[in-house]
Amino acid sequence: MDCHHQFEALFANSAPVLALAPMQGVTDLPFWKLMAAYGGADVYVTEYFRVHASSTLRKRILKSITENPTGQPVIAQMIGNDIPSLVRTARELQQYPIAAVDLNLGCPAPVVYRKCAGGGLLREPQRVDAILSALRDAVKIKFTVKTRIGFDSPEVFDELLPVFAKHSLDLLVVHGRTVREMYRGTVHYEYIARAVAEMPCPVLANGNVYSARNAAEVLKITGARGLMIGRGAIRNPWLFRQIRQYQRGEAVFIPRGLEVLEYVRALYEAACSPDVREPAQVAKMKKYMNYLGVGVDPDGQFLHQIRRVTTKSDFFRVCEEFLNHDQPLPLEPFSFTIEEADVLAGVQG
Repeated sequence: MDCHHQFEALFANSAPVLALAPMQGVTDLPFWKLMAAYGGADVYVTEYFRVHASSTLRKRILKSITENPTGQPVIAQMIGNDIPSLVRTARELQQYPIAAVDLNLGCPAPVVYRKCAGGGLLREPQRVDAILSALRDAVKIKFTVKTRIGFDSPEVFDELLPVFAKHSLDLLVVHGRTVREMYRGTVHYEYIARAVAEMPCPVLANGNVYSARNAAEVLKITGARGLMIGRGAIRNPWLFRQIRQYQRGEAVFIPRGLEVLEYVRALYEAACSPDVREPAQVAKMKKYMNYLGVGVDPDGQFLHQIRRVTTKSDFFRVCEEFLNHDQPLPLEPFSFTIEEADVLAGVQG
């Protein structure tokens, strides 16, 4: 079955569609392969291709498409605001084995929105309208959008929804926060529910999904066709598997400390590159641990210690101290939401 039919089959099924969110510098080919080994998502979205007048398709991201190790359909995501360049890039991407082309209207990184790309475009609904019109004509396969509910206020969502609805999108992913809210505070699921009610296409809910039970609550509150999960999957690679088990009424798998330790080792190998020096590699792993660590111990000692290591041996010494046991470790956040770790980790998505 090719990727187009795979994608359609997912939405023909009654089970919630589970997507791995795109996160710059994280969701590359090795990370996809690692996620797939733990149960994995139904659909994967690439890191965004930056699009401008002189842009080309970044080979490292393209590799996720051409060497897709997951066996699942792939959506190629673009970010930018120049219509001719976006149209050109969309046409180029359609020459590769992808199920859909996606436009990023949600990235909250200041370096992105200050250039009026990603979430920055939400300040200009008319410009969004023009971009979507041009891309809908250029994209002959599925065309999707990932958005937030506004830039500094969700009031603009009432203006954005009719724009999304008029361009025959095949899927809309809504992160229920504004750009200004970044990853902090409450997710406004009522706006996702509004999108579900008003959009003629399926809608996926995105934002602070951290457990199988919590996922079921988000699906019930929003009525969404499925979920897109990013940071929660870094913390807990079993999350997609757990959500499916919960939805089927089965016993939900809970990893033990030793299994979490094995995941950290596998994550280190997946993220490791021969041309990266050890201090830089350890620094990258510490970013991942900002997510995992909030589910390790209630007093935050794991994160306190891991943030101070500088060598691989010290990194794993701390990991073994906290994870080398056979007790169940649900990996649910103890004190603050998984996405608030972004203040420390600096991951864009």
